[in-house]
Amino acid sequence: MSAPGLLSRLAESLFWIGRYVERADDTSRIVDAYLHRLLEDPFENEDLACRSLLAIMGLDAPIGTPIRTADVMDKLAFDAENPSAIVGSLRCANENALGSRDVMSSEMWECLNTTWNELPSRKAQSNRLGPHTFLQAVRERATLFAGLTDSTMNRTDPWRFVVLGRNIERVDMTARLLSVRVTAGGSAPDWPTLLRAAGAEEAFLRTHIGDATPQRIAQFLLLDRLFPRSVLYALRSVEDALADLESSQSRSGMNDPARRIIGQTLSQLEYADLDQLLPQLAEILEQISETCARASIAIAERYFGTVTTVQWESEQG
Repeated sequence: MSAPGLLSRLAESLFWIGRYVERADDTSRIVDAYLHRLLEDPFENEDLACRSLLAIMGLDAPIGTPIRTADVMDKLAFDAENPSAIVGSLRCANENALGSRDVMSSEMWECLNTTWNELPSRKAQSNRLGPHTFLQAVRERATLFAGLTDSTMNRTDPWRFVVLGRNIERVDMTARLLSVRVTAGGSAPDWPTLLRAAGAEEAFLRTHIGDATPQRIAQFLLLDRLFPRSVLYALRSVEDALADLESSQSRSGMNDPARRIIGQTLSQLEYADLDQLLPQLAEILEQISETCARASIAIAERYFGTVTTVQWESEQG
């Protein structure tokens, strides 16, 4: 079933534009936070930190060969053929936008096209001034695109599919980020680094002054109802978009499989035992990642007529 009044291919393109722009944004935040950590602590093991960073993005690190910051930038920032890298994500977003110009605002299209065309000069600038300039520029352009999406589109189905893609990707990236804290042991990033990587440091400090404990940080990133980058907030945005896409409501049960998947996870997070949040963090994050994958498949089956699974090194939008 396609969305009423919107071709399936357009709905799919808009969904993936939302995902790819969010992926570029989140990846730039994560990489920048790690690089700052290395600069701030001269005793930090660069190889272990880089391996941890690659693990977040689902990339295997070579065994026996030290990994340096430049290697990470090549893999996670500048690789145009890898859709999980920043440049690769923006390439895919721009390609999807080429066929979606009739259903997105001209300002959104200009933002994506200009961003893509400026990437070579941004990369050259980063070679002279350091990677932070490139990563900051990507975040600014992604934020501009999100703002244009929310300020220049009617609240109709095209906007809802961009929002769906954006928030599913945001949830998945946050779960990936926190999962490394659980699995990487001694090489895992510290909790303040996780906050910075999630774009949550200032919002957290204003909410929990002087209480930056692991419990509070995990709770904020997962369960905060007012912070737009928390898992709970993003999942709620997904559920709202799916509810608005539903053309007819059943008087019993839930017709939309994707909304059912999201709703079940939302309910479990809403009523989570806060005292057990850290002990059960690995299990919770695994469920969140599975929710994103299952919901993406259900959305594709219902609205796109195809099933696209998230394969971080070879997927095509």
